[in-house]
Amino acid sequence: MFTTLIPAHELQQLMSGGAPLRVFDCSFDLMKPDAGAAQFAEEHLPGSVYVHLDQHLSDKTGADRASGGRHPLPSRETFARRMAALGLSDGMQVVVLDRQGANYCGRLWWMLKWCGHEAVAVLDGGLAAWKAAGGAVIGGPSPQPEPGNFTLKPAAAATASTHTIVASLGRPGQTLIDARAAARFRGEVEPLDPVAGHIPGALNRPFADNIGPDGLFKPAEQLRAEFDKLLAGRDPASVVHHCGSGVSAIPNLLAMEVAGLGRSALYPGSWSEWCNAPGAPCAVG
Repeated sequence: MFTTLIPAHELQQLMSGGAPLRVFDCSFDLMKPDAGAAQFAEEHLPGSVYVHLDQHLSDKTGADRASGGRHPLPSRETFARRMAALGLSDGMQVVVLDRQGANYCGRLWWMLKWCGHEAVAVLDGGLAAWKAAGGAVIGGPSPQPEPGNFTLKPAAAATASTHTIVASLGRPGQTLIDARAAARFRGEVEPLDPVAGHIPGALNRPFADNIGPDGLFKPAEQLRAEFDKLLAGRDPASVVHHCGSGVSAIPNLLAMEVAGLGRSALYPGSWSEWCNAPGAPCAVG
């Protein structure tokens, strides 16, 4: 069972071995929501199914939300039904990928953990690594798979809310890590949300810092050293990850797990929920 990262050559072996497997492509562009589906139609792994951030991994209607922010989580029950409709069954190994440095496929990786499905891994290096390893690609729209029997299990991923973060703000039992780019964190620019800045006391680690020049996640030892430096003695178990809307925080969460630092919590609403919460303090600099 692969639970964090899977190299391209290992995925090739899984695909040729005939074991129960489902590959989901989560490529996306925040500024062009239809771009990911177009990228998938141009080329994708044989047998893979496209998953859309807004349509499958969020609740944009507000009818069944499990969090706030720009990309609210759907309820676990709704998400489980969606994944079953996309062909996922209990006992399947899931592999997720994108073309954006695990920024979007990480969301699906985490949500499946949130629903208790541990057998899910991110394709290290995404589509580029797959092609570099000689993996085949095909074109065309996403296929409509046969429905699966995916069912909910106890959550294996923890969440934090605006209320719980406010209650622990400034206390040693909570360490906030913000995955947005440094200029957004400092409040110098804010292209998406109505208020610029960050949650007071948060540390900044842009999610792209987890990826090496080769497009792969950095080695576990290097990730461990970098997070140890960032945490500066703080307990890894106290970490709550966030970003703009709970999406790009996941590569940091995944990287900490790869580094052997455990599975930390996610604030799904992130800055987009925080900066709209009455009375929630905001900092700049």
